[in-house]
Amino acid sequence: MSFAKLGLEPALLRAVEALGYSEPTPIQHRAIPVVLAGRDLLGSAQTGTGKTAAFGLPLLQRLGRPAPGPRALVLEPTRELAGQVESALRALARFTGLRTGLVHGGVGYGRQNETLRRGVDVLVATPGRLLDHMERGTCRLDRLTHVVLDEADRMLDMGFLPDVKAILQQCPQPRQTLLFSATLPPAIVRLIRWAMHEPQTVQIGHHRTPAETVTHRLYPVAEAQKEALLLALLERLDHDSAIVFCRTKQGADRLAALLRAHAHAVAVLHADRSQVERERALAGFRSGRYDVLVATDIASRGLDIPEVSHVINFDVPLHPEDYVHRIGRTGRASNRGDALTLMTAGDVRHVRAIEGFIKQSIPISRLEGFDYRYTALFEAVAQPQRGRTRWNRGARGGRIRGGYSYAPGRR
Repeated sequence: MSFAKLGLEPALLRAVEALGYSEPTPIQHRAIPVVLAGRDLLGSAQTGTGKTAAFGLPLLQRLGRPAPGPRALVLEPTRELAGQVESALRALARFTGLRTGLVHGGVGYGRQNETLRRGVDVLVATPGRLLDHMERGTCRLDRLTHVVLDEADRMLDMGFLPDVKAILQQCPQPRQTLLFSATLPPAIVRLIRWAMHEPQTVQIGHHRTPAETVTHRLYPVAEAQKEALLLALLERLDHDSAIVFCRTKQGADRLAALLRAHAHAVAVLHADRSQVERERALAGFRSGRYDVLVATDIASRGLDIPEVSHVINFDVPLHPEDYVHRIGRTGRASNRGDALTLMTAGDVRHVRAIEGFIKQSIPISRLEGFDYRYTALFEAVAQPQRGRTRWNRGARGGRIRGGYSYAPGRR
């Protein structure tokens, strides 16, 4: 099916053509008619599937001509995601005359105040900064007719749900509300019941299912050798670009310093970095100036980083959902990708939870020639049991050469 058959107007079709889109993705094919019909929408799709255009194109069409506003509000959990979505919407609106604006923290108020004074039709914002503008009287929402809550579960994880509710309370009714969420924890279900009116659900794939184009591997290792194994892996891997995930900001800074000391071109991304530093890191990683991005889970969702060849979990994520989001940075748009996870004996419980969540066991690998020290994991025997890996751990000390036993068929 072509975009024209979805009922989009010529100005939007012209923008779609200019952007090089040939045909709608599944989420666009199913969501655009729902939004054009004025229905509330609950959407779920894997990353890299064209979600922004899925809500952006029909919203722009429903707005029609420029008018005093803002009339459409898009809430995003992070500055980076807000910037990317606003840029995408601006490109889609380029032939319509509709104006977009961006409001987020980490920068001054001056330019944002000027944008709001000039007026916008579509406002993309992070919750905290938008509330600041509302309290200052520089932004009013009384003309809103459309609200998009993007990455709603991520906003919940980051503690923004009270801010989101406070904003929605200032949004007029009736309105069209669109909500996108990879998972539906109870707090999001309650938000849907409160904020939406009989939403139609559009789900592409299963939210627990990683992209089929991603190859998963576990690398058991002693805690004391994690850094050495990561260095060895980066030396051996044919990686064009790799994101290395850490649990903490301090851990990310420490690991980045180690990689730089071993001649890797490294960028760092976490919440303590300034907006300028974060933008510079992302721009350098996209351009190829840096081949490794060391990041916390702030980079696990929403960042537009095409063609990431490898995701490496230096630290196993504590929540299974974060594993899916992390590895969603690779294997995007049907490209091949590799997801590698370094696992110590203390991580077994979290790995079990991940395998249960994604309903598949993750193959075990070792790096040939690496001088492994003994860990209890080297006594592990992977035995499939009810869709996950069962770990039987030994207790003897010592040193082994080259690795550990494999489950049958897992070489």
